[in-house]
Amino acid sequence: MLAGFGRRPPTESDPGCCSAIASANLMFMQMEMLADLDWETCDRARLARDPAFDGAFFTGVRTTRIYCRPTCPARPAHSKNVVFFRTAAAAERAGFRPCLRCRPETAQGSPAWNGTATTVARGMRLIEEGFLDEGSVAGLAERLGIGPRHLLRLFLRHTGASPSAIAATRRVQAAKRLIDQTAMPLSETAFAAGFRSVRRFNDAFRATYGRAPSSFPRRLPPPDLNR
Repeated sequence: MLAGFGRRPPTESDPGCCSAIASANLMFMQMEMLADLDWETCDRARLARDPAFDGAFFTGVRTTRIYCRPTCPARPAHSKNVVFFRTAAAAERAGFRPCLRCRPETAQGSPAWNGTATTVARGMRLIEEGFLDEGSVAGLAERLGIGPRHLLRLFLRHTGASPSAIAATRRVQAAKRLIDQTAMPLSETAFAAGFRSVRRFNDAFRATYGRAPSSFPRRLPPPDLNR
């Protein structure tokens, strides 16, 4: 069975989807994208924790609804219980949450994240630079010189997720790294990561991790030597 089959196909109400594209067509595009993701190769790589594949794909565990990097130190799940995704955004779109042990947010610089087609790679770079934090998907398509429908089709084929989903995952991952690595107040973290409001920041963390950002351990600020 090909990896990723059985997950919910995107609908017209999903972020970044064009209402003129029917759900059936979107499902077909996802199936086309997944057809060249070799399940057996991915399974061997994650069982061996092969670092050469770190970031090339992500493993979703059906029994826990968690997704991981192939190098995750946790005990590997049974092969019958796993599916594979090209990007973290695709895994989250399918209803999986990030593993707190292997931290998928640290693997975003992978070839899969950067995309394979030239147009997708350019789009990914713009999204990584924060284009969709202020701009629209239509604006991104115009910047790339293509229509919104074709942009969506390319992203689904090469990344398994829409541009909006990729941008949403990027914001959450950027915020999670700031939480882990800095003592920045959460309100500042939200805006530094590209969120337009603290409420959206909190909602995104609950949707992604099932927890509020304030529940994660924070790095203590350096002591004030003048006191």
